[in-house]
Amino acid sequence: MSEDAGGLSTRNTGGLSIGKVAEATGLSVHALRFFEREGLFLRDIPRSGGGQRVYEQADVDWLLLCGRLRDSGMPIATIKRFAALVRSGPGNEKDRLALLREHECDVRAKIDDLGACLDVIHGKVVVYEQHLRDGTAAGLWSPTPGSGPTLTPTPTPTPTPGQESASVTG
Repeated sequence: MSEDAGGLSTRNTGGLSIGKVAEATGLSVHALRFFEREGLFLRDIPRSGGGQRVYEQADVDWLLLCGRLRDSGMPIATIKRFAALVRSGPGNEKDRLALLREHECDVRAKIDDLGACLDVIHGKVVVYEQHLRDGTAAGLWSPTPGSGPTLTPTPTPTPTPGQESASVTG
């Protein structure tokens, strides 16, 4: 019996069962059936004489790619469109590339947004660490304005009648 690069046996078994594919991809059997119903595979999944689905390593590799695309935020409809392009064969590579470039831009924008969030969080970590070292952490992020120290020594403007205090800097 031989093993493919993923360690899954494909010889003498006539392919991979749905359970083995679920195990290899981390997808549930239900999800695999959903992928098939939605036309997300690159081919029709054949059945054994007993009616069981028979997958090949190429199907597993495709599912792993789809998982990465999905994890990166690509909508199922876009994965479906990409699968349809790949399934249709040569001649639409520019369309595939355009789809992937658009998604790449979306992912880079998300990474930039997360980087900005991380900068804010890291700034708060540094401030809390400093207050803990200095012994001035009591009252950080007080639930009511003015009832404890603030994390940044900025003056709080006096609100005009009808305005709420906007400065809780914990």
